[in-house]
Amino acid sequence: MEPGDAARLGPGRAARALPPRLLLMLLLGRGLRGAAAASSYGAAAEDSSAMEELATEKEAEESHRQDSVSLLTFILLLTLTILTIWLFKHRRVRFLHETGLAMIYGLIVGVILRYGTTATSGHDKSLSCTQEDRAFSTLLVNVSGKFFEYTLKGEISPGKVNSVEQNDMLRKVTFDPEVFFNILLPPIIFHAGYSLKKRHFFRNLGSILAYAFLGTAVSCFIIGNLMYGVVKLMKIVGQLSDKFYYTDCLFFGAIISATDPVTVLAIFNELHADVDLYALLFGESVLNDAVAIVLSSSIVAYQPAGLNTHAFDAAAFFKSVGIFLGIFSGSFTMGAVTGVVTALVTKFTKLHCFPLLETALFFLMSWSTFLLAEACGFTGVVAVLFCGITQAHYTYNNLSVESRSRTKQLFEVLHFLAENFIFSYMGLALFTFQKHVFSPVFIIGAFVAIFLGRAAHIYPLSFFLNLGRRHKIGWNFQHMMMFSGLRGAMAFALAIRDTASYARQMMFTTTLLIVFFTVWIIGGGTTPMLSWLNIRVGIEEPSEEDQNEHRWQYFRVGVDPDQDPPPNNDSFQVLQGDGSDSARGNRTKQESAWLFRLWYSFDHNYLKPILTHSGPPLTTTLPAWCGLLAQCLTSPQVYEPTRLTRIPPEYHGLSRQEYWSGLPYSPPGDLPDPGIESMSLSSPVLAKPRATERGRF
Repeated sequence: MEPGDAARLGPGRAARALPPRLLLMLLLGRGLRGAAAASSYGAAAEDSSAMEELATEKEAEESHRQDSVSLLTFILLLTLTILTIWLFKHRRVRFLHETGLAMIYGLIVGVILRYGTTATSGHDKSLSCTQEDRAFSTLLVNVSGKFFEYTLKGEISPGKVNSVEQNDMLRKVTFDPEVFFNILLPPIIFHAGYSLKKRHFFRNLGSILAYAFLGTAVSCFIIGNLMYGVVKLMKIVGQLSDKFYYTDCLFFGAIISATDPVTVLAIFNELHADVDLYALLFGESVLNDAVAIVLSSSIVAYQPAGLNTHAFDAAAFFKSVGIFLGIFSGSFTMGAVTGVVTALVTKFTKLHCFPLLETALFFLMSWSTFLLAEACGFTGVVAVLFCGITQAHYTYNNLSVESRSRTKQLFEVLHFLAENFIFSYMGLALFTFQKHVFSPVFIIGAFVAIFLGRAAHIYPLSFFLNLGRRHKIGWNFQHMMMFSGLRGAMAFALAIRDTASYARQMMFTTTLLIVFFTVWIIGGGTTPMLSWLNIRVGIEEPSEEDQNEHRWQYFRVGVDPDQDPPPNNDSFQVLQGDGSDSARGNRTKQESAWLFRLWYSFDHNYLKPILTHSGPPLTTTLPAWCGLLAQCLTSPQVYEPTRLTRIPPEYHGLSRQEYWSGLPYSPPGDLPDPGIESMSLSSPVLAKPRATERGRF
């Protein structure tokens, strides 16, 4: 075939006209070129995927490094605070407390992170989802065939979209508010209940409850109404750029009414100030934290019927009151029940033979109370507080000596670290938090409202309480309580928990400044104020452990460590000195609040024998028809004379029958004769009773 013929036939027919060998060679050439192109495309895709995986690994490694640096920053802050505290204690410096130091160091680090580091994140991009009418907690985003998961952090106002934090390091040191509630607050609140000085607390129980419940409610509503007037003024002068409702003002009144006089109490403890004043301040601060958090939850739950959700509605108001009572009582019950369960477990098992297991169980049961209450819709702060009080009153008596020391020291250390961590973070947050709203009018109004709310809280209640108190609350005590209304960790934790709206952001900023002022200025002025008000200092009081160990050195089977020493000689009582401890013990019960006196006998005769190894046997307190139950619940240790004791001289020479007849109940049979081991009868050294062959002392 000629070339001209192929051109006349056309491309299709010309291809069919080619020789078979030539046609095969053409097809093979095209296939090789296609395979080479496909292989080069696949290699490029593999290289691109490998590069993406490498970049992802580098980002994960960088994120891990930044996490480590952020945690190391707080550890170094705490370390520096501890060393400075030692220096202050060594030099007897009292004008600045450890929490104030932690805040100063946090401020310094915050300034360095804010102005000394550069932006390292430039991958933020805004995407519009106009088809959706609500925000989702989790989003799956398809990027070039790959799905990525994104979680919701919070709402950003339209005016601050372009000012989102671009510094990854500053993002890392900004913690989730739930960290404060679920990790840092439980040991602080539990330690407050576990280390409670029961004798002075119950002696002033009525006044403490009045200050904590009535006083906090009065303070909340006074501050809330005054701040609503301030908000109206801000709206008139044009300094309010967004909505601020009356319920927001009441919420601010609730969270700022949570006092935390940790600085004042630390100075009181160091100077040994008047124990009644210490008990009033400590008891009020412990309980009013619980009241403030439940009150704030009730205000948030206030939902009037109708279109205007912020108008006053009587039905919604009483519903909120019911929510307050329900949450508080439910949380109280849950905390007390957990403490009772722990007491029963430690009583009817032999965990005391394994102190490590005993301490671990005590720790887990105590911490789980907070999480259990939160999971059930109650307030963990209230639950863990009353769990701590219950554990100290019942479970502590069942623990071994090692576990008692370990639990005290463990929660004391956790309380110290958590509290100083929070105050360090406060200083850091002033510069690293991105949602601050500074309003001078609101801040000044808040300081005035807090002062007036505290005055209306302390002075009228003290007047009415003095009408029924045997020992009056003097004017110097009232002025000191007025002065000591510091704000601290609880107010900060409540304020930072929700900063989504404009009103909540302004509350958080104002709360932060109020905490700074009260800790630095009021805390630093505590010592001069004590001197100016002529409040007694240098009053040495033995600790609870010393009282339980040394206050009565007499042998009495099943003695209740919280019971006052008996005034007569029907028990084997050996008091130290001239009997002043006995007089003080009897006076303590007589001076205790009437509410405490009502349940004291019930607790001593029934609850203590059931939950602990102390108290009289239930066979002597329960009715006869409950004999089987009483024998099952009464600890065998009640009948065993294994307590360390010193035998009084007036009981020397008693026979076995005469010895046991001095007990307030009849012991079971086959008990050994009392005796002493390796001890001189006139010696004050303690010894353990043992059986003797003579049957006489």
